[in-house]
Amino acid sequence: DEIPTVVGIFSAFGLVFSVSLFAWICCQRKSSKSNKTPPYKFVHVLKGVDIYPENLNSKKKFGADDKSEAKNKSAMPKNSLHLDLEKRDLNGNFPKTTTKMQGSPDLENSSPKHFAERKKDSVSPDSLKSITSLSSEDKQDKLGTLFFSLEYNFERKAFVVNIKEARGLPAMDEQSMTSDPYIKMTILPEKKHKVKTRVLRKTLDPAFDETFTFYGIPYSQIQDLTLHFMVLSFDRFSRDDVIGEVLIPLAGIELSEGRLLMDREIIKRNVRKSSGRGELLVSLCYQSTTNTLTVVVLKARHLPKSDVSGLSDPYVKVNLYHAKKRISKKKTHVKKCTPNAVFNELFVFDIPCEGLDDISIEFLVLDSDRGSRNEVIGRLTLGSSAEGTGGEHWKEICEYPRRQIAKWHMLCDG
Repeated sequence: DEIPTVVGIFSAFGLVFSVSLFAWICCQRKSSKSNKTPPYKFVHVLKGVDIYPENLNSKKKFGADDKSEAKNKSAMPKNSLHLDLEKRDLNGNFPKTTTKMQGSPDLENSSPKHFAERKKDSVSPDSLKSITSLSSEDKQDKLGTLFFSLEYNFERKAFVVNIKEARGLPAMDEQSMTSDPYIKMTILPEKKHKVKTRVLRKTLDPAFDETFTFYGIPYSQIQDLTLHFMVLSFDRFSRDDVIGEVLIPLAGIELSEGRLLMDREIIKRNVRKSSGRGELLVSLCYQSTTNTLTVVVLKARHLPKSDVSGLSDPYVKVNLYHAKKRISKKKTHVKKCTPNAVFNELFVFDIPCEGLDDISIEFLVLDSDRGSRNEVIGRLTLGSSAEGTGGEHWKEICEYPRRQIAKWHMLCDG
């Protein structure tokens, strides 16, 4: 009886020792990994807090601690561009005393102790006087001005973009005569980096002051890149309103001497109505015996650019309507970087009524975008009340049931 007891005691001690050794090894590996620089490719910084991956040991380190904030506030000059987080209201806006800044000359007064900055294409006081003297018709055509800064950190091989503010935006909400602006930024031509700012409520002069840091971009490739800023106004009940865009080719812009302050006029978005929305090939078959509608999304061709970057990532969303009420929806897979997509995907819909009199089907061709809401490239509607080829195609499938009929259709504006 004593031998099994002794064996059991030794086995228990061996098990405890093994578990302790395994836990110690895991802790050592975890600590060694935390000391290494994590492979961050992008860091988003609010309100100008300067951080880099090697300083990020936990999610809580994204903001400076209270002591460092107190030191920065005491050392910050009055004319500095730093904006305090605590001074925002409940909507995320800044009081008028903070955002009420004069023209671009104030930007030149930012403290030289924090960084060496240069100003390019700034608005001179004479130009500001000319702007204030514009007629009311000219002011309606103005979409505002975007202020931002560019910097390249050679030590960390990081490209830094700070979206400072926008001024003089038009009012997109007719009732409140204001906007809820935010900015989407894309690095072209590859569209690998897509970021956006937070939404600032009810303001025409939003002060974002948000920093976006992109790692892994060699300085030699900066000249080949282009920055695309899209200025939008958030809409809770429908698609966000596009205010305008700013396109900044980085060719010829020298970032080796320090941070570069820039401002650009916001221009109207380049809408592609004249060039068409492309075409969609679909095949439909109505089975009267089973009361089903078979839809095959075959191909799309000549799709326009989703933005100035180049090719789209299209997919098709199919909606079935009964008496103008959507009763079913399907979608195809996404086809990457092509204006001529081949889908070849089949969907079968159950029809809730006899015949196709109250039935219609809608095809939405969209551009897949992970960073934001997918943009509608084009739209196609087939039904008894549809015009053009959509109505003709629908008439044929009603007259010839059990026959698969395919047709090309021009897409209209989304």
